[in-house]
Amino acid sequence: MQETILQSWQHETWPVVRSSKPLQTGEGVIDEGAFNTIEVGELFDTVNHASTTVGQSVLYRSLTQPLDTLADIKAKQEAVTELSNNPALKDSIERIVENAAGDEKNFYLLLFGEFLGSFGTAREEHEIEGFGYLQYKRGIRFMLELVAGINAAETPQSAYLQGLFEKIKAFADSRAYSLMAGPVYITENGIQCKEERKGTISPAIIFKPRIFKPLLIILFFASIWTLAHFFPTDIFKVSVESIPTATIFFVPLLLIYFPIVGGFDRDSCIIPLRREFKNSQAVAEALDGLGQLDELLLFLKFSDAFGSSMVLPEFTEASHHRIKLVDAKNPVLGKANLDYVGNDFVLEDEKLVLVTGPNSGGKTAFCKTITQIQLLSQIGCFVPAQSAKLTVADRIFYQAPEISHLDDGEGRFGTELKRTKNIFLASSAKSLVVLDELSEGTTFEEKMESSSNVLNGFYRKGNSTILITHNHQLVDHFVKQGIGVAKQVEFAHDAPTYKLIPGISRVSHADRVAKKIGFSKEDIDHYLADSK
Repeated sequence: MQETILQSWQHETWPVVRSSKPLQTGEGVIDEGAFNTIEVGELFDTVNHASTTVGQSVLYRSLTQPLDTLADIKAKQEAVTELSNNPALKDSIERIVENAAGDEKNFYLLLFGEFLGSFGTAREEHEIEGFGYLQYKRGIRFMLELVAGINAAETPQSAYLQGLFEKIKAFADSRAYSLMAGPVYITENGIQCKEERKGTISPAIIFKPRIFKPLLIILFFASIWTLAHFFPTDIFKVSVESIPTATIFFVPLLLIYFPIVGGFDRDSCIIPLRREFKNSQAVAEALDGLGQLDELLLFLKFSDAFGSSMVLPEFTEASHHRIKLVDAKNPVLGKANLDYVGNDFVLEDEKLVLVTGPNSGGKTAFCKTITQIQLLSQIGCFVPAQSAKLTVADRIFYQAPEISHLDDGEGRFGTELKRTKNIFLASSAKSLVVLDELSEGTTFEEKMESSSNVLNGFYRKGNSTILITHNHQLVDHFVKQGIGVAKQVEFAHDAPTYKLIPGISRVSHADRVAKKIGFSKEDIDHYLADSK
């Protein structure tokens, strides 16, 4: 079962949007290595149009742990489509989310806030001054209004949206909701809600979130009056007529009243209640439901803001991974960029694509485009393309050259090979694998042999594999065997066009890149000459 956002915050001092983590290699769709190489953090920043903190957290969780079943992805797509086609429903959900966005910090303050004591002054958003009455009332109001808003909204038709509505509505049947709605009873058996008090005659204190307790104050002065009236002895020497004057002497008692009553409510009521709310599965599910509604809305906002063609991908079923894109653009670099060059890409029965080309020609950017589009597709989001047809990838891997660490004991070649082995063992015919160069850190002959063995292994496994390489001899080797499709990035007049075309590139343009960054042979010669 997927961890809720509230559960991921349990060890935090304040809600953190990027609290979810990728699963271990082979356990989830994307692992930490691919997560970092694909630059999912930057992808999150680009897609994120959420109004609420929990909505942002849900989006980040979706990107770290994307869906891996066709039914779940299609259900989410149907919800997005319904919101697109039903403006009234979309508007009502937007109002719910916007209202929640304005109040959710109050709830987080109740759950995570730091009490400063009676005389402390709050200077940070996570600090609570006084006894917490105001924060308690505002915090529970946030949850109660969320349920009320969902109950008043139009009933959606898609199963995914219905599930989110039911998840939030179900909170109303929970103990946590009953405690929030009140009254709250403090008994010898602990805190109880009104349902738990039915048929019970044992004494209880009803918690009211305010410092002034009229009944308690009345009882206090009534007891003083009673003693003075019925026992006018030398101990009291107070008449009924002198009570107004005598009350002056009780003013100092009020200075004791506040810390005693407020401290009791805070320590015996508010803190135990917030601990229960923080650990409540019902609260966590309702909060997740709000975040998931916000996530659906942000998909629509992302699509509107992108600036060029966006589509919901068409998913198909197949025995191995397949993908077909028309005019695909990078989700990060292509946003609001009318000059960005789109590309078509097909990887179906061939299973292997070998991409060559000079440095800075766009090879890596294009392969990140493929993986980012696959990832966005599997969270139910729009993707930047004129059309996209693909299968669900059970794993998305992206291997890039790594720097070996002192404690590896294997060197660069061994470090990379271990990563490649882990990917190979965890992948299946339904996986998407991108390999950015292979067998670095060894001789050319060993690089050829090792790279051939690895690529043959992936090809025989049957998954979609894309290799980025400058080793055109390796590509020649596979093309001669009739294995794989050779693609190259196009250059015109020594400048990249950023188009992917058929063929094998046999140049690197390394000198052009060196001149661009100011570290060519001429630059080095000039520096040495000037330094003499």
